[in-house]
Parts: sequence; structure tokens; C-alpha cells
Amino acid sequence: MNYRHGFHAGNFADVFKHALLARLLVYLARKDAPFRVIDTHAGEGAYDLAADEAERTGEWAGGVGRLADLSCADDETRALLAPYLGCVGALGANGRPALYPGSPLIAARLMREQDRAIFCELRPDAFDALRYRFGRDARIKTIHIDGYTGLGAFAPPKERRGLVLIDPPFERTDEFEAMFSAFHAAYGKWPTGVYALWHPSKDAAAERTFHDRFRAKSVKRALRVSLAVASGGEGLRRTGLVVVNPPFVFEEEARKILAFFSARLAQGEGAGFAVEQLTGE
Repeated sequence: MNYRHGFHAGNFADVFKHALLARLLVYLARKDAPFRVIDTHAGEGAYDLAADEAERTGEWAGGVGRLADLSCADDETRALLAPYLGCVGALGANGRPALYPGSPLIAARLMREQDRAIFCELRPDAFDALRYRFGRDARIKTIHIDGYTGLGAFAPPKERRGLVLIDPPFERTDEFEAMFSAFHAAYGKWPTGVYALWHPSKDAAAERTFHDRFRAKSVKRALRVSLAVASGGEGLRRTGLVVVNPPFVFEEEARKILAFFSARLAQGEGAGFAVEQLTGE
């Protein structure tokens, strides 16, 4: 396992994923009943964008770095992005935050006292950083475990409400298959949970096969969302998320957010977004 997210932290894919994650967490917090977050590939939890890894790639500049000035956004878009940007914190003159929050820190900042989280991470150095960051938070357990194994062990949670984020590094050649299998096993035990499955979009055929599995396995409600910052060029240019059991307001919110991102984060011709029902009405 060689993947180190520090090289990519705060890039357009992170902004896409984390802004939508924040909306899901905000929705869960609207009810008084507690909820649980299960993050299967938690990473280090947060990232220093002044560190060598981030400086070498500079990917954050095309992502969170473009959100320092939201004067071009309307009031509704700014309100939808407020929870995410509140987790990110103040952006410097160049758009760089002091610390970029990964999904665990976003979850921790949007959870309430009664909510709980389990953060799974397998890579030893990333887990050490994760445990150090959250070791004193009584709401959170950090587990040194393969995320797919952890999901099988920890779903369903006793709260019966909650969110699973499956966000693997895509180092495995069978990652789409492994991700769907782990999700579907958990869904069989906990069909009412909210699931968010992130993926890069580099292989159109593999992505279509992945989406077809949700239809074939009769997942009741699944929404596909994607963001492209260009149609060509080197590196990642398009990313996607499948959300199972999305809140009823989520589709409309995603359209609003992604319309803004597709313009603000564009890196070339072909930038755009999609929001599509995979299953359900």
C-alpha cells in the first residue's frame, strides 16, 4: 500500500466529495436521535498543505484554493457550502487553509455530542496520525483494520441511523468489485443507512459495470453524481460518487453545488457535472 493522500489533499476531487459529505451530515443532524459515521478508508484525518507532499503537486490550488473568493456564487450556493467551508476554516490570500480536513475531521466537526464515529485505516503511518488526532475524542474510535473488513464488522450500528463513507485509494485492480461487495454485504444487514461510495473516473467501462450492479442487486434508492474539470489532460479529471438512500433534498442540493463547481473548478474544455438516479424514483 503506497498511496499517500497528502499529495492530493484539497484537490478538486476532495472538494467535490467533502462538500457533498457535509450536506449528508447536516441532514442527519436535523433529527435529535444520534447517528453513527463509519469511514472505511479514513487516512490521516487532516493534511498540512504546506508540507512537501502537497507542495510538490500543488493539486490543492485547483481545488480548495479556488474557493477563497465566493463572490461569484449566489446566496443559496454559499449557504449550501457553508458547513464544508466552516470545517475547512479560513483560507489564506492564496486560498490555502492552515490545515485541510479529510473526511474524518469533517465528520468530527459536524457530529454532535450524542453522535459516534468509527474511522478505519490500514496503512500504519496514516493510522498513527489518525489515532493521535482523535485519541482524546470520546465520540470516536479509530481502528487499525482493512476498511472492508471493518464495515462488515461494524454495520449495522446500534444507533440504526448513520452514514458509511467508502473512499478507497484505488490501488487494487479489483477495487470497484471489492467496494461494491463490501457495500452490498453491509446494505443487506443495514438497508436504511446512508452510503456514499467515491471513485475516480478513469475507466468508463468499469464505471458502467459498477453502476449496473446497483440496478442488478435491486438497491432501492441510489443516486449517481459526478464532476469533470476537463475532458483531457494528464491525471484525474473526473470523479464520481454513488449515494444510497440519499436524503430527499440531496439531489437538488447536489445539482446546485456541482453547477457552481463545474464552472469554478474547471481546468479545461469539457468541464461539467451529472446527477442521475441509478435506482428508485
